[in-house]
Amino acid sequence: MNGIFFPVKCEKNKWCLFVVVAFCSYLRYKSFIMSYPDNLRYTKDHEWIQLDGDIATIGITDFAQKELGDIVFVEVETIGKSLPANEVFGTVEAVKTVSDLFLPVSGTITELNPELANAPELVNTDPYGKGWMIKMKVDNPADVDALLDAAGYEAVTG
Repeated sequence: MNGIFFPVKCEKNKWCLFVVVAFCSYLRYKSFIMSYPDNLRYTKDHEWIQLDGDIATIGITDFAQKELGDIVFVEVETIGKSLPANEVFGTVEAVKTVSDLFLPVSGTITELNPELANAPELVNTDPYGKGWMIKMKVDNPADVDALLDAAGYEAVTG
């Protein structure tokens, strides 16, 4: 168990050890596999946003990309458009499904990640880095503060 010892008394069988190992594996999975960086804000629709002045970078969360599976295409036809918060700004296509992408805050979409055209799998392999989807000029940067922090988003995803 990688240096973790839980004194559990199991006299008749080894199920106690199995339960402890399974629980530790779950905790390891939640804390290392599902990551929610503290420097980002999140929506209940599984988008993340990072603000730099009045320019925001937006993508989907690690949880969302795992739920979707292998991403094969990202479509955003709203570049240059001003949209309100919660409006659909594009879609992400996985092997078995297509999902809408929702704008976390109001603003004008200025850029689509050019790397996604040839490598949409970056959303799966690096959702908070090279797998970002759009950049936008935010109408009111204070609106970002109203979104979920990492702990709030983790509570939503269970």
